[in-house]
Amino acid sequence: MIQQQTLLKVSDNSGAKQAKCLKVLGGFKKRFAKPGDLLIVSVLSLRIGLNRSFKIKKGGIYKALIIRTTKTKTMKNNVTCSFYENSVVLINKQNNPIATRVLGPISVELKKKHYKIACISAGFF
Repeated sequence: MIQQQTLLKVSDNSGAKQAKCLKVLGGFKKRFAKPGDLLIVSVLSLRIGLNRSFKIKKGGIYKALIIRTTKTKTMKNNVTCSFYENSVVLINKQNNPIATRVLGPISVELKKKHYKIACISAGFF
């Protein structure tokens, strides 16, 4: 469960490393978010790389999609899945990913809802 002021890892190659949740989108007074929900985030730190041509700026405000949470989820076939970190993917105003690659696995539920992000990810869990 993600709420305001939660620190999140950015799991794509857009250039951001860590972000903070500012607002949970999707309803009136919605407090918690689960995988597949949209957030408004602020970028706290950037990845250090050789080229400085990142599209992302430190302190910038972006939309993000949750792909992994530490909350344990039980599926219909009694299989539980949980991850070690809360992570997001940054998206633009048209809900397309800013990056070209998603690092690490994503949840199976995202495969149906957000097909473009599922195509650029490494695998499913």
